[in-house]
Amino acid sequence: HVQLVESGGGSVQAGGSLRLACAASGYTYGRNCMAWFRQAPGKEREGVAAINRPVDPAGGPTYYIDRVKGRFTISEDYAGTTLYLQMSRLKPEDTGMYYCAAVIGRCSWYWEKSTTYSFWGQGTQVTVS
Repeated sequence: HVQLVESGGGSVQAGGSLRLACAASGYTYGRNCMAWFRQAPGKEREGVAAINRPVDPAGGPTYYIDRVKGRFTISEDYAGTTLYLQMSRLKPEDTGMYYCAAVIGRCSWYWEKSTTYSFWGQGTQVTVS
C-alpha cells in the first residue's frame, strides 16, 4: 500500500520561499513518475512539476508549468523516499493546497493531468500574502 505524506507548507509573504517535502513509503519498484499538484479555492487541481523516480544519475528531465519555471525546483533524494518542491519568489497566485502524486511508469506528455496519477497525499497548505 503506497503512502505519500506532504509537509512543509505554511504562510509566507510574497517574494519568500518554502520547501515542500513528500515522504513516500510502501512504494513500487521500477520507474515511477512523481509530481506536485496544487488546488486553489474554487479552481481545478493543476499540475505544477514532475520528475521520474528513481533519479537519473545523468540528470533526467523535469517538467514544469510555465508559471513556475525559474521559481520552483522539483527534486528527489537518491534513496527515492522523499520528493521535494523548492519554491522561491512566491506570488499570491501560488496560494493553494499542494499535493504529492505518483504513478507507475515514466512521466510523459500528460504528466499535468490529475487523472494520470494513482496515488495521492493528503496535501499541505501554502498561503502567500
